[in-house]
Amino acid sequence: MDENKEKELKTEDMHEEVEHEASKKERRNKHKEQVEALEKEIADYKDKYLRNLAELENFKKRMHNERIQDRKYASKSLISELLNPLDQLDRIVNMPTDNELLRNFLIGFKMINDQLFNVLQADGIKEIEAKNKPFDPNLHHAIEKVSNPDQPNGIVIEVVQKGYMYKEQLIRPAMVKINEWSEENGKDK
Repeated sequence: MDENKEKELKTEDMHEEVEHEASKKERRNKHKEQVEALEKEIADYKDKYLRNLAELENFKKRMHNERIQDRKYASKSLISELLNPLDQLDRIVNMPTDNELLRNFLIGFKMINDQLFNVLQADGIKEIEAKNKPFDPNLHHAIEKVSNPDQPNGIVIEVVQKGYMYKEQLIRPAMVKINEWSEENGKDK
């Protein structure tokens, strides 16, 4: 009988040991799942962190470039506002006159006008060359078409208002008359 009891005890111990091993494995699996979930969460946070860091760097670069552009073109609006009065002054000082006194005044004003344009040119303004050049819709604004078969087709015949570039940007396109003709012009076709 003692032997049977011993066997029963051993069997119970074995069952307990097997159950204990099974619960250990369960806990290990549970811990392993938790570790995997935490590692996945860490990887997600790391990915979000790196994306935010990249976005921040891009934002800094964009702001830096915008500041550079703002400084580079800071006087653009002032120059744009000055162009019309300066064009009017240029027309007046280049006006032909027979009056000697008026001519002397105009020479003085022409010198002032030239100085103003020299200051603007030093800052980066440049007149768009248009007369006798091919029409470029990026730089010229056609306000009239002229039919002159003696001139090449698509050439600027006359500049009505000067156009200007400020550094690499267009401030005002040149207002021009362009030559456009064909053999059918004037034949009601």
